[in-house]
Amino acid sequence: MAKNSSAHKIAGISDEAVKKRTGRSWNQWYAILDQAGARKMTHTQIAAYLYKEQKLPGWWAQMVTVGYEQARGLREKHQRPEGYSISASRVVNVPLSALYHSWAEPKQRDKWLKVKGIEIRKTTPNKSMRITWSDKKTSLEVNFYNKGKSKAQVVVQHSKLRNAKAAEKMREYWAKKLDGLKAFLE
Repeated sequence: MAKNSSAHKIAGISDEAVKKRTGRSWNQWYAILDQAGARKMTHTQIAAYLYKEQKLPGWWAQMVTVGYEQARGLREKHQRPEGYSISASRVVNVPLSALYHSWAEPKQRDKWLKVKGIEIRKTTPNKSMRITWSDKKTSLEVNFYNKGKSKAQVVVQHSKLRNAKAAEKMREYWAKKLDGLKAFLE
């Protein structure tokens, strides 16, 4: 059920922000999509309708679609077409290269992550890593950002999780692991 509060947020986007960027509030979008029969559409069909018929740019078409699906009970929090996805991040008081190195070098990674059997599929030094998790079913996208002199941020996106319970468990797991990484490096 849609929330009528102007404080309503989806994916961290307030009613005020969605209205500023799209010209309509969350509830106005929900009404438009209800009238278009979106409850019986797939995610792709809803996004295409918003893009083609309502002229929303691609990113906003996706965000409004997710917001609608969550508000109408068609999608749970963290749910995506390929499974559930969570993210966690920390700003660490070390240079970007040191933060990246703590992930890229197995000996360094073993000191704080303590997980065997991950597969690093792709890496762009000091920018990103794509990793198959130790379960061989889920994946990580790890991004690194410079936040000034001797300060950097790591953002972990863990995807293809099987359900909401697994997503919540991994959200808590990554919060603890990134706290441990921060303590290890600082």
